[in-house]
Amino acid sequence: MLVAAMLVLGICLGALIAVAAYATELKRIARFLRTRDAHSNARVTTGTPAPGLRDLAEAVNAGLDQASRERIAALHSQEEFQRDLSALSHDIRTPLTGAKGYLQLARDEHDAAVRDRHLEAAAARIDSTSELLDELFAYTKSTDPDLAPAPERVDARSAIEQALLAHYPELEAKSWEPEVACPGAVTILANGDALARVFDNLVTNAVRHGTGAPRIRVRTEGETARIVFENPVDPGAHIDADRLFDRFYQADSARGAAGSGLGLAIAANLVRAMHGEIRAHLDPGALAIELTFPTA
Repeated sequence: MLVAAMLVLGICLGALIAVAAYATELKRIARFLRTRDAHSNARVTTGTPAPGLRDLAEAVNAGLDQASRERIAALHSQEEFQRDLSALSHDIRTPLTGAKGYLQLARDEHDAAVRDRHLEAAAARIDSTSELLDELFAYTKSTDPDLAPAPERVDARSAIEQALLAHYPELEAKSWEPEVACPGAVTILANGDALARVFDNLVTNAVRHGTGAPRIRVRTEGETARIVFENPVDPGAHIDADRLFDRFYQADSARGAAGSGLGLAIAANLVRAMHGEIRAHLDPGALAIELTFPTA
């Protein structure tokens, strides 16, 4: 009986010691988390090999590492956003400053014909600012996480032709004849209005930054349709295909180039909202943007 009692007492004491050790470690971990500097790289350590505590410490450290990565990513995103705002401010201020200058010249000009030219130049710069603000508004709408354009049956070839016709004067001025290769009727599931904006932005990008007529190919693969917009580009152009759909990205890295740097970002957001895919790749002397949609 005495041996049994001693055994039971030993077990109880061992359990109490283990519980005390757990409690001490848990309090230490809790105190560490309460007092830890959010910018610190300090991690949870365990002073006892008690079962479960090591797993707890690893789980806590994994959470701290994830929080640190998210904080760093948020800081980078904030810095990038501030740079974008600075660039946007420049893009808005430049044409407005030019418009103000031309209006001043027009006010002081006595020759009616010259005054009209100054007023036309001022109006063109104001229109440029309005276009930029419209693009910014469209981009903001396209980033709405709840954006879900209602899918429709859309004739891909017809939508492409409409986008090209809208840019006919610019294409004619450059003596460019676009090529469209489409194997008959291809009907895709997409939103008609959103798809029209996507195609218009892609054609606009090709006209503004390409060096030759765009080539558009449509092909079906099972239950998907692939639409490729390809246009020649200057072989010396510094184009980062991985950043092409970033907001305000411009290949020449210089502000003041044609366009807002938002067109392709809007196109990418709209394609994804329609559950399609978009990617870009650069071949020697040619830029290709490929869209994938389910067929109807």
